[in-house]
Parts: sequence; structure tokens; C-alpha cells
Amino acid sequence: MAQSKKFGLGVVGAGMAAKPHAQALDALRDSIEVRGVWRRDAAALQQFCEAYDFPTAESYEAMLADPEIDAILILTPPNAREELVEAAAKAGKHILMEKPVERTTDAAARIVAICEKASVTLGIIFQHRFRAASKALAAKVASGELGALFSAHLVVPWWRPQVGYYDKPGRGTFAQDGGGVLITQAIHSLDLMLSLTGPAKAVTALAATTGFHQMETEDFVAGGIEFANGAVGALMATTANFPGGAESLVLNFEKASATLTGGNLTLRWFDGREEVVGEASSSGGGADPMAFPFDWHMDQIADFADAVQSGRQPVSTGATALRVHRLIDALIASSREGKRVTL
Repeated sequence: MAQSKKFGLGVVGAGMAAKPHAQALDALRDSIEVRGVWRRDAAALQQFCEAYDFPTAESYEAMLADPEIDAILILTPPNAREELVEAAAKAGKHILMEKPVERTTDAAARIVAICEKASVTLGIIFQHRFRAASKALAAKVASGELGALFSAHLVVPWWRPQVGYYDKPGRGTFAQDGGGVLITQAIHSLDLMLSLTGPAKAVTALAATTGFHQMETEDFVAGGIEFANGAVGALMATTANFPGGAESLVLNFEKASATLTGGNLTLRWFDGREEVVGEASSSGGGADPMAFPFDWHMDQIADFADAVQSGRQPVSTGATALRVHRLIDALIASSREGKRVTL
């Protein structure tokens, strides 16, 4: 039997965020072929490609002209996305892109619209959905066996140092990142929460910058959430919690409570049963933001390739990402305006 064609991928960007993607793509070589990597910094590009045995691309235009490339993986900062997406969509390339979609929700919505108009698939990297514990809980929620959701509690107690992190040009700025702890760090946990709870309908929040950091945007947010299904919730997200810890999400259902801590799930049923699903892993909540395994990225990239090849939507799409962008906007607006904000 003839072997099916490998999924062709081009990669744009090879900075800090590229490492787990590169490790994942190395592990997926049997089914996905990296046909080129492009980055403006030629020396850094060469070093990256030599480290992972990937071919370099002459230019972004050359990558888009390659008929064997099915999709583009965009790993640039969010301030360098829209033109790249527009060109890829025009060339008929599907797009998988690091979070956030863009710096503002309006720009993110334009990117989603560009891909919809061109009929190309858009996937957004939210790898926390692909942890074994997250997938196990998602299956329980989808089955309905936990009953109705009554409340949620999310804590993201992370740490990022001023020296070596926020001192780097562009970090924690609206111009490059679009915001602070919510859109850069806690966005993963917020996306995971919404994928399990359903959409939020209103929030009341406080956002601030603590004395630990000199930055333009927020490093601490606390707030209350009202969900469309009638459940209520609370959240706290920060990069000012030394030395940093694993994020946790507690969902209280009619028949059981579910606690996701890092990569571990504990289900405590009201009838006395207890179930544990988990894996020993770090979440990148401390000073090293890349201290986590690449397996979740591997599963998400594989899901995206399968979605394109089978004609379905990937687990995480541009449309689902817009929900978390709008939640972040509402939390910041609530703090700024000092009132409850509806979505």
C-alpha cells in the first residue's frame, strides 16, 4: 500500500516560543514535514534550523509559493501577524498560530474574518486543552455525567522577574503584546476554563501593576464572573507571585467537584468516589516560561493537521479564541471603569 503524503508545513518565527513546537515537529516527522523555516534574523534562523535539522526558506514569499506546503505555523509576536495571515490565506495556505490571535480583539476578529473569507482553516495554539487531564475532564463534561455546573474558581499564581523578562524590549507593552498577565500568560487557563464552562456573560474585576514590576500593563487581576449557563466564578491571575506555582481550576458540578492543577485532574463525587487522572509536569509558571513538556504542542499540531486533511474544524479555532479575547477585554474594562461589564 502506498504511503499517504505527509502534511507539509512552513514555519514563520523561531524565537523563544518556537522550542516546544520544534520538539513537537521533530517527533511528528513520520506524518508532518517541515519544508521551510523563515525568520528575519538570518544567524538566529540558521542556528535554529541546524539544532532541529529543519530546512531554511529563502523568504516568506518562497514558502507561500511551495505547492507542497499545506499550512503555515506562525510563531511571531502578536504585533507581526495580520499581514502574514493575509498573504498565507491569499495563497490558500491553512494557518496555525500561537496565541493570542492579535493584540486587540478588533485585530483578532479581522484575522478570523480573513481566514473565513479565504476558506482556510485557522487554528490557535492553546496547548493546555491537550493535557491528558484536560481531555479527560472535557469528556466528562461533554457526557453530562457531572450534572449542571454551579461555580468555578481559577487561580494562575505565576512569577516573571523584572530582570531577564520584563526588561526585554516590548515585554509587557500594548504595542507588542497587547496587554499583560491576562493576554500573555493567563490566556491559556482562561481558554481552557471557557472550553469547559461555556461563555461568560458578565464580569467585575480589579487589574493592577504591583511593585515587583515596572511595566506598561497589568501583572495582577482578580475578578468575579457570571457565566451564560447561570454558574458563577472567581479568578486571580498574576506574574507577581514568587517563585510561581501551578495554575488551578476548580469546577463545582451538581454531582462532583473537578480540580485541575497543572496537568492533574481530581474528581470528587458526592457519592464518595474519587478519580485521579494526571501526569508529572511543570506548567511554566516560574521564572523559566518554557519549563514544560512539548507533548501538548505535539497533540495540538497533530489535531490541526488531521482537521485540515479530514475537512473538520480543529479543537481550538480562531472563533473559540475570540471568546477569550472578549473576556479579557471585559475584565480590563471592568477594572478601568469600576463597574460590572457585560460581554
